[in-house]
Amino acid sequence: METRWLEDFLVLAETASFTRSAQARHLTQPAFSRRIRALEGWIGTELIDRTSYPTRLTPAGEVFREHAAAMLNQIHATRALLQGMRPLPEDTLEFAVPHTLSFSFFPKWLSRVEQGFGQLSCRLQASNVHDALLAFVEGGSDLLMCYHHPKQPVELEDGRYLGLRLGVERLRPYARADRQRQPRFVLPGSAAAPVPFLGYAASAYFRLMTEQILADAPEPCHLHLRYETDMAEGLKNMVLEGHGVAFLPQSAVAREVRYGQLAPAADERWGVDMELRLYRSKKRSRPVLEAFWQYLAAEYPAI
Repeated sequence: METRWLEDFLVLAETASFTRSAQARHLTQPAFSRRIRALEGWIGTELIDRTSYPTRLTPAGEVFREHAAAMLNQIHATRALLQGMRPLPEDTLEFAVPHTLSFSFFPKWLSRVEQGFGQLSCRLQASNVHDALLAFVEGGSDLLMCYHHPKQPVELEDGRYLGLRLGVERLRPYARADRQRQPRFVLPGSAAAPVPFLGYAASAYFRLMTEQILADAPEPCHLHLRYETDMAEGLKNMVLEGHGVAFLPQSAVAREVRYGQLAPAADERWGVDMELRLYRSKKRSRPVLEAFWQYLAAEYPAI
């Protein structure tokens, strides 16, 4: 048995879709299905009811779901122990957070929260959106902080999780500013003079949101792709060096815009608002988590 089979199964249990699960795991659907079959072969019973739509777990699958999450959590904990990491204190909260939020939003948000709640001991697991979500549903963290947009939603079962709306983040295009604080490149460009474009890798959540902005743009956009990465911070540094235009979250560039280093490369029509959300599992409970969530629930609206 391979641990990735457990990860595949937990993703399928969350999405109830072989197609979406295969996409999330960066596999073809036939390859994903073979891995689920391999897990069922190892278990010795069917875990997925393939006669229903959307996909459902069998009674055995429902039982195994809880055990699979615990197994993965124990494996990760054992690995951490063997790598010389001390167990976290009982009052430490673990957050799964996408890279961009860990740089731009989380530090200031935590400072504001601690002013009312008191000092927290926490561990931050920063990764891409998919891996942060996976760590959370597998039981590897107490809380998930993430983006949400109706056209690119975070797939979580409403009955198993509680959520809060922390605010709104806007994604829009930016370019290096000149001495007059004007952008050096402006969208939409033209066929004769396309705008140098700095984009996100295919696995990045912001890649999907950027494609959505361009699809809904007020006029056709002429771009020349020069660079790709999966991290907004990497794109921001490329923009600061004048290499082109990138779609960046406002919280990540607020300082640079304030000091005249970056400027919006298009008007407000070339942007999209995303909710910032925080989730917890109803089944995961510790005194510090309950106290923290009770405080936050009085400060932020529920989803």
